[in-house]
Amino acid sequence: MSLSLSSVTAVAFLALAMISPSAAHFLLNYPPTIGFDDSLESTPPCGSFTVMFSTDNVTDFHVTGNAIAVTSIHPQATWLFRATLDLNATTNWTSLLPAIQQTGLGDYCEPEVTVPSSWAGQKGVIGVVQDSPDGILFQCAAVNFVVGNQAPPDICKNATGLSATYTADMALSTLPATPAATASGSGTSTAVSSTKSEAFSLKTAYPYSLVSSVVWAGTVVFFLA
Repeated sequence: MSLSLSSVTAVAFLALAMISPSAAHFLLNYPPTIGFDDSLESTPPCGSFTVMFSTDNVTDFHVTGNAIAVTSIHPQATWLFRATLDLNATTNWTSLLPAIQQTGLGDYCEPEVTVPSSWAGQKGVIGVVQDSPDGILFQCAAVNFVVGNQAPPDICKNATGLSATYTADMALSTLPATPAATASGSGTSTAVSSTKSEAFSLKTAYPYSLVSSVVWAGTVVFFLA
């Protein structure tokens, strides 16, 4: 049996968490993070790291469907997936899904996250924020937004017995952010929707104002071998 470097990292991460739960938070597995420092993960907007498109591992993010995969060591935590066209990752964040409460530690993947289709052809930043028992934690990925969708990679998986529920999270909905980004970057809030709706793949981009005012119901439980 062969293991990828990311798989080995995740296993080591969970082992460290079992030894000292306060010594680890979460990993952004896909798209690849621009950097991870466990002790500084609470530093917004990217866990103390600066986005540098000239040196970061920049990958394509497909506007009509792309996976975001993470690993959490907390038995319960809430996720916010967001994105911006601001290459400094400081302004114009758009929430890509409502807040999602994960119950059960380990791997979690949202297989088909979408962004506004008119972002295709531009660079941007995917931000993952976790509201955890340790506080609000941040990581980022530098991406090229491209047309189309992508089949989930092998690293997109969910831990056995993990459940995820749409929820309202005041700490995440009140994060400092300027108005949600539009394709032109003008700062006007937008909401892009589709008729297709799947578990953890609503194909909708939500401005913060909508997330904070709506309570989402519905639970999906994974039982994977």
